[in-house]
Amino acid sequence: MNIRVKRLMEKKGNEKIAALTAYDYPMAKLVEEAGLDFILVGDSLGVVVLGYDSPLDVTMEDMLHHTRAVARGATETLIIGDMPVDTYNTISDAVYNAKRFMDAGAQGVKVEGPKTDVVEALVKEGIPVMGHIGLTPQSITDYRVQGKEKGEAERIIGEALALEKAGVFSLVLECVPESLGEEITNSIKIPTIGIGAGRYCDGQILVIHDLLGLFDRYVPKFAKQYLRLRDDIRNALISFRQDVKQGNFPQEENVYK
Repeated sequence: MNIRVKRLMEKKGNEKIAALTAYDYPMAKLVEEAGLDFILVGDSLGVVVLGYDSPLDVTMEDMLHHTRAVARGATETLIIGDMPVDTYNTISDAVYNAKRFMDAGAQGVKVEGPKTDVVEALVKEGIPVMGHIGLTPQSITDYRVQGKEKGEAERIIGEALALEKAGVFSLVLECVPESLGEEITNSIKIPTIGIGAGRYCDGQILVIHDLLGLFDRYVPKFAKQYLRLRDDIRNALISFRQDVKQGNFPQEENVYK
């Protein structure tokens, strides 16, 4: 087992896990300097970085391009590549594309939904797999909290147990009631990583653009904006424009002699 994956698994019950998405070299470098436990190169990059309407528009080439950049910036941090939609519909496609992620610098991949056959095949190939259940953006159009009803909650619990048995090393729980997040966390031996799954998961992950206040299309309820960088950046750009227009930039210290 990859040593970085092993270290993450050992944190369950001992230390809370803190993770973020990252999509480029400078952000990955900062995330590593801040000591986060792992980086997810998420397919959310399609919306927050590339301006697509949906993560369903993300291609494998998009993901590999950004994974390489992240790997150059975070050389000591566990990096997980998010398998984009339609890249693991078959076992052969899943193995082929997961290996491409590994070649790009990831140490594991994330797969959405109860794809136990895919997980088993990837694990057999020596590729660590992170699961993802609850709200799964690649296969759902009803963006609501999942698992509020008893039958739906039981299904999600069953998926968690099946994925653990199939060999995932950790499990992302997205947009489920806090009580369900707690029940799943207490029912499996692998770490749970919450994103809108309450306070009792083994760890938490956020989209870095949400945390920094860089994305203004919407802010999920589960996200906390630690900064409002979008406003600061816009103000800096306006100041630059004004300085240039008014002849205040460049100044003496900005020119060569």
